[in-house]
Amino acid sequence: MMTYLILNLLFFVTIIMFTPDKLSRPSKKWWLTLAIIIGLTAIFDPIIVALDIVAYDPAKVLGIYFFGAPIEDFFYALYAAILLPLVWQRFERVKK
Repeated sequence: MMTYLILNLLFFVTIIMFTPDKLSRPSKKWWLTLAIIIGLTAIFDPIIVALDIVAYDPAKVLGIYFFGAPIEDFFYALYAAILLPLVWQRFERVKK
């Protein structure tokens, strides 16, 4: 059975594929971006869940909720903050 945790692990494997050999420490801008993405997730995901726009099978989530949204939604926000700059860097190097 595909759970949201397994889906998150698939996202994590994708991130590893794009991760360069040498990582630099995250900048202050990156931390600010992450905070904004997590904040927006905390605001809008519970609304989306409460309005039944998105529904989660309780058997497929970990059962940990923040502000009414499953923790898995916050992993997607974290992955976006990590993966998008890595993809940008990867394709920027190819372009040069």
